[in-house]
Amino acid sequence: MALTSPVKEHPYSHLIDTLKDGNFKFYNPHKLNDPRYDKLPLSIRVLLEAAIRNCDGFYTKDEDVQNILDWQQKQNKAEVPFSPARVLLQDFTGIPAMVDLAAMRDAVAKHGVDPGLVNPKCPTDLIVDHSLQIDYSKCAIQNAPNPGGGDGPNQGPPRSMSSRPPSRGGSQCGGQRGSCSKAACSDPPASPGRPSASSVQQIENTPLLCPFHLKPVSETDTALKNQEMELVRNKERLQFFKWCSKAFKNVNVVPPDVGAVHQVNLEYLSRVVQVNDGLIYPDSVVGTDSHTTMINGLGILGWGVGGIESEAVMLGQPVSLTLPEVVGCKLVGTINPLTTSIDIVLGITKHLRQAGIAGKFVEFFGPGVSQLSAPDRTTIANMCPEYNATVSFFPVDQVTLKHLKKTNFTQEKLELLESYMKAVKLFRSYEDSSEDPQFSEVIEINLSSMAPYVSGPKRPQDRVAVSSMKEDFQSCLDEKVGFKGFHVSKEKQDVRVPFLHCGQEYQLAHGSVVIAAVISCTNNCNPSVMLTAGLLAKKAVEAGLVVKPYIRTSLAPGSGMVTHYLNTSGVLPYFSQLGFEVIGYGCATCVGNTSPLPEAVVDAIKQGELVACGVLSGNRHFEGRLCDCVRANYLASPPLVVAYALAGTVGIDFEKEPLGVTSEGKEVYLHDIWPSREEIQQTEEDTVISSIFNDLRGRMKQGNTFWNNIDSPDSVVFPWDHKSTYIRSPSFFSKLSKEPSPPQTIENAHVLLFLGDKVTTDHISPAGSIARVSAAAKYLLSKRLTPREFNSYGARRGNDAVMTRGTFASIKLQNRFIGKPGPKTLHIPSGQTLDVYEAAERYQRDGIPLIILAGKDYGSGNSRDWVAKGPYLLGVRAVIAESFETLHKNQLVGMGIMPLEFLPGQNADSLELSGKERFTITLPESLSPRQQLTVKTSQGKSFVVTALFDTETDVIFFRHGGLLRYVARTLL
Repeated sequence: MALTSPVKEHPYSHLIDTLKDGNFKFYNPHKLNDPRYDKLPLSIRVLLEAAIRNCDGFYTKDEDVQNILDWQQKQNKAEVPFSPARVLLQDFTGIPAMVDLAAMRDAVAKHGVDPGLVNPKCPTDLIVDHSLQIDYSKCAIQNAPNPGGGDGPNQGPPRSMSSRPPSRGGSQCGGQRGSCSKAACSDPPASPGRPSASSVQQIENTPLLCPFHLKPVSETDTALKNQEMELVRNKERLQFFKWCSKAFKNVNVVPPDVGAVHQVNLEYLSRVVQVNDGLIYPDSVVGTDSHTTMINGLGILGWGVGGIESEAVMLGQPVSLTLPEVVGCKLVGTINPLTTSIDIVLGITKHLRQAGIAGKFVEFFGPGVSQLSAPDRTTIANMCPEYNATVSFFPVDQVTLKHLKKTNFTQEKLELLESYMKAVKLFRSYEDSSEDPQFSEVIEINLSSMAPYVSGPKRPQDRVAVSSMKEDFQSCLDEKVGFKGFHVSKEKQDVRVPFLHCGQEYQLAHGSVVIAAVISCTNNCNPSVMLTAGLLAKKAVEAGLVVKPYIRTSLAPGSGMVTHYLNTSGVLPYFSQLGFEVIGYGCATCVGNTSPLPEAVVDAIKQGELVACGVLSGNRHFEGRLCDCVRANYLASPPLVVAYALAGTVGIDFEKEPLGVTSEGKEVYLHDIWPSREEIQQTEEDTVISSIFNDLRGRMKQGNTFWNNIDSPDSVVFPWDHKSTYIRSPSFFSKLSKEPSPPQTIENAHVLLFLGDKVTTDHISPAGSIARVSAAAKYLLSKRLTPREFNSYGARRGNDAVMTRGTFASIKLQNRFIGKPGPKTLHIPSGQTLDVYEAAERYQRDGIPLIILAGKDYGSGNSRDWVAKGPYLLGVRAVIAESFETLHKNQLVGMGIMPLEFLPGQNADSLELSGKERFTITLPESLSPRQQLTVKTSQGKSFVVTALFDTETDVIFFRHGGLLRYVARTLL
């Protein structure tokens, strides 16, 4: 679809090589015989291959290839194009892109051109995943609403649920943890306000209420009800997506209820190498989400872009980027055996955040990389936005291939992938330092320095190294009462209180563990940490260790998938044997919903004024939150919860002291039973990865009944429903001529908005709910919708009438004309304060062009297409600012709006602009990149600005009135 020159021989055809007896061809940059290639970071080699393969003399020139090859000298200097292999859209950003293409078909059809010619040039995957809202929810609880923790009032016997497994291993007190029956060791009669032991049994088997939700709903019903509401609420949008899947070539629509965009991208769409008509090349992607970088963990180059950039790539235009610096992140050292994947991910993220690598590529190398599993790598890459890098690239190695073997890759695909990646030197052996490329700079991270931590005893931000836990708890006893201290006198610190439980005598002391909860939620949802805990439980049982039966143990998996892989891997029975029974799916221990401790334990704690402890792998643990008699609470990884439960105390040095003693008198240390990383990773690959991929493939193949039954038209052009409030044909192609007219001088423009610094994309085009008093709400009310039916701006991105009215509708917008936050502006001719949309409508009715005055960093924040489309439809012709966020500046150019920058040292205040003047901007017939233009005001002032057109392509797009009109004209 892009403008192309006459067919001629490819300038780099001499680099074509073959594989598999000539059945597959590829461009081999190594055949350049240029020594600079072997020194390039592998992420830059991917850019180079794409430039060579797509070199057409127009979008990508030979000069671009040479600049990339000369990366060492041209980084941060040269602007280069990148044509990714595919585009990834989620539905909020995907729908406006597809609506634009549907409208383009209408536009070319009016000129007698076959509308079927309008198709994405770049393969595009659209995942419908952003429209799910939580209308129904359910959490588990064992007692009445009591979010503060401690004991709550007895609410009477809850209804039972026979499908929940019995607590403590059936009729026995803790299964292997005790030999007496419940009848023989029943607790004393319940005191007022405290349930009896028998009611506790009922409680743990009951799907009761979250403190903040009053009606229990089964987990299955909750999901089904939310999915049903999603499908009904978004039926119009889904019908349009269904039409797109049939009408457009190169478009693949993944229906709702299959998975989140990055899950689907990682687990189903990723190819590592692409094969198209026998031509092999690296897989690469740009996606409309900042976390697209997750795919870097599999050796696939990709990052997030805005909606307009993604449309440009879909239509054949490359992404333009300044040749980046590449920071080499060298991983060395051996991972501490007790360190979990979460510890490593957060540790590396912390190092990179402190390194100041904003806007740079990060590429990992060094022998330590081989110790990271593929899920570890994708998680680190997913954290890219947290440390502001553009990408976090892990080149393909044997670990990658081993992971792909467990997914949807056949042996034949793997062999082709490995042969190709090695031929073009995109395959790494991290242990071989001779393969290390040259980087802009190197950051070395020693993995052995990443020690495991717990947090506590009163606040989640107070981290304690596990190796220092015993000493730290002792210091907490000594310190005055405060954020950490309990101020226990020296003579009381060694007190031991005996008590009877199940007919057997035990002792409690300061630091004794009485609550141990393994919870899979938030940062502990990573499968590897749950599997580590399960394997540790297995080895503990096999070694003959037990957890003392008075400790309140529980296992809250977080979802049925967690239970599934724990069961499939064979570790769930061992959890149970240690007393960690599945108690349900939802918020339990974290919000204080722990079943009451045995009376004897409570009495012993009170008698000795003990600082008893709870250990959990949740996310909140304030003092007294778990139970009012448990004063010290620690957040720990799931395996450490099991370890401290086995030890029965937090006052232990795992290196020097045993976890316990077997019935034969043998001491067992933590290092004796802690699973190796190799064992954990192998179990994860064999059970979790395979299960996830099989499940996803099944859902992709089956779809869902609602989607499968949706009717959609079979027409080449979309039959717009003029009553629809979700899908509307936008006016971007109105009055489209075959040839663009010369640039028109902007005469006597008014200022629509006078803005300050740091105006974000959220200010320009909000994505959340539609306020009831907004211009968009007035429009929807006129269509006879109730506020309950408004949905969100994100869901209505396919309706230009809603989105134009939503432009600058943020309640936090600071307009200097108004003096207080809000979506209002001054209509200068009348002096009235109006909604921004209403003012713009008046200006357009009177034929008055508009501009915007702004300060520094205009357009920062998450990229979205309507931040440029909205101002365009409001009639904005130019934005004059001190500086622009680069991505947003490109979006303005893509919509035919001029980004104009004040000269250094100048701004609206220094030029004494009130914003109430009228502005004239003279445009020459032949614009050039970075040209300076003169702006004159009605007050007789004159100043110079720089037009931020960085390339000739930018100028061409502006002359055509934006990218969309340019592409439409190439078809005319």
